[in-house]
Amino acid sequence: MIPILTSAGMRTEDATAVARRGADSLVRVAGTAVALTAKDMLGSCYARRVAVVVGPGLNGADGRVAAGWLSTRGAKVDVIEVQHQPALLRGYDLVIDAAFGLGCSRPYVAPEITSGTKVLAVDLVSGVDADTGDILGSPLSADVTLALGALKYAHLTGPSAALMGTLRFAGLDIVSSYRDGLMEDRDLVGMVVHEHDDHKWSHAVSALCGSPLMPGAADLVVRGAIAGGASMVRLESNGMIGDLVRLPSEVVRVDDALVDPRSKVVVAGPGLGRDATQWLRSRLDQVRAPVILDADGLHQELFLQRDRDRAPWLLTPHEGEFQRITHSSVPANRIDAVRSLAQESGCVVLLKGPITLLCDPNGTLRVVNSGTPALATAGSGDVLAGLISGAVARGHDVLSAGALSAHLHGRAAARLAPYAPASALLVEIPKILEGVSELA
Repeated sequence: MIPILTSAGMRTEDATAVARRGADSLVRVAGTAVALTAKDMLGSCYARRVAVVVGPGLNGADGRVAAGWLSTRGAKVDVIEVQHQPALLRGYDLVIDAAFGLGCSRPYVAPEITSGTKVLAVDLVSGVDADTGDILGSPLSADVTLALGALKYAHLTGPSAALMGTLRFAGLDIVSSYRDGLMEDRDLVGMVVHEHDDHKWSHAVSALCGSPLMPGAADLVVRGAIAGGASMVRLESNGMIGDLVRLPSEVVRVDDALVDPRSKVVVAGPGLGRDATQWLRSRLDQVRAPVILDADGLHQELFLQRDRDRAPWLLTPHEGEFQRITHSSVPANRIDAVRSLAQESGCVVLLKGPITLLCDPNGTLRVVNSGTPALATAGSGDVLAGLISGAVARGHDVLSAGALSAHLHGRAAARLAPYAPASALLVEIPKILEGVSELA
């Protein structure tokens, strides 16, 4: 994972790194990373015009090192002190924003730039609150933001997230301790593990999904569970779905008011219909395994009134469902919203969106930004719910299972054309898992 830190946490890590390695060494490494990113954006340094707006702190020092590196490679670089910056920067191929970054605590008005000029922000766009993502003044909108050491919450939430452009990361061997993180491909290594004594009940999933009006939801969930590592799936639907959908032959259909206690996890909700709350409650009341609650299962009377001493539950709302179960719209600071619902409900919460956020009741955050427009299609959430259940059945805790599955789900979508059917995800997921060992 890539660490995510508050501004205070980042300053602590910076101070530790400076004490260990020296400020000059740290600035040189960071500035070189900025310069390499700038070169990548420019294509060639020779005769390119670059403006570097620098402030008084480490952010500005990083910018000065980058300026020197670019100059020695043929770029025409102007280093501009922030207190002397003009109102307009004209005629530049690239502007490097190294004014304040993390250290911005009061309104900052960035210079205007002419059309066609690219912007590289060092660590953060200057003029935003690093912790809340609130706008402070009039910042530039970056084409690329190079986060240094760790991501900050402003990269991912609040109005500032839209100003960051493409987010890149340079760890620089700074951060040694963190709680929150952004998922990476290498995290998928070992997602599906096998033991020598596995049998069909070792990783069994119970699915409470589907109805005569929505039989396809059950199909997508169970196929997702199998793709995620379920060794057996037992399916009960709200009404007979019969031959309305062709389920995988491995799926066991059941008609029982009690979930089999040998199942390692229950995934419930997709395709049941809004009137299924009591039907679902009767089946979940005695469940002691983790529960993945999605779609038509997302009702307060189910998750707020459960026995919290049992295994953890995971809620997987999109923004409309979040609004329905909280009676309030999702604010600009989505991280605070997810943390609040996780604490109130006592559940792990996965809020879907272009950036998917997961949080447990203790406030631990996982962020997934692998999603693409290919997920904006009916049934993609059903596949995700099934994937998560398979990951839990394989032994991952609920937060980790949700984060791994959401990242894998997004990576599968990235292989598809926009608005491909959700079933196409199930073709790509096994291919990704087959090749993921190469990332270790």
